Amino acid sequence: MQEDVLIQISNKIKETRKSQKKTVQDLATKAQVSKGLISQIENNRTVPSLPVLMNIVLALNIDLKDFFEDISHNKEGKQRIIIKPASTYQPFEKEPAKGFKYKRIITRNMEGGPVDTILLELKKGARRTQMIRTDAYEFKYIIKGRVEYEIEDEKYILEEGDTLFFDGRLSHRPANVGTTDALMLVIYYFINSSKD
Repeated sequence: MQEDVLIQISNKIKETRKSQKKTVQDLATKAQVSKGLISQIENNRTVPSLPVLMNIVLALNIDLKDFFEDISHNKEGKQRIIIKPASTYQPFEKEPAKGFKYKRIITRNMEGGPVDTILLELKKGARRTQMIRTDAYEFKYIIKGRVEYEIEDEKYILEEGDTLFFDGRLSHRPANVGTTDALMLVIYYFINSSKD
């Protein structure tokens, strides 16, 4: 199975669980697996065995056909040109944060590891209350607005057209410090722990 399909499965588990307002522990208990395993699967750190995957899908009360319906394992990965209409961008919740609206544009497995491309809209005044970390290098391009990024003990102000690239394992948090909603193109280059 290709890694991009595995990412789609992981994302679908996480997004479905959150839409059902279940905690990681709720799902783990119902699927009869550990909380740590669910977390690793949702964050693309491990590949579930088929029986574990089936238990998780059933614990989410989803028909198997419905779960796999929009997971595509096609030749798209071998295509050199891919066009994604804006209507196909998928909204999702990365972490709970008021005023943060994520839309996944495309996820691909590139040489070196998975790459996730996202549009992130930060509503006016939106800010994270806690520092976060991501197991990925992060690229940000400010399409519109004014965004502050606090990384470790430093603060950086980004204006329309500015870019930022950093190791997401550093503690960080964004905030919309402008007078309007902000829009960013975000690209996550996931870190292959066996190579890093």
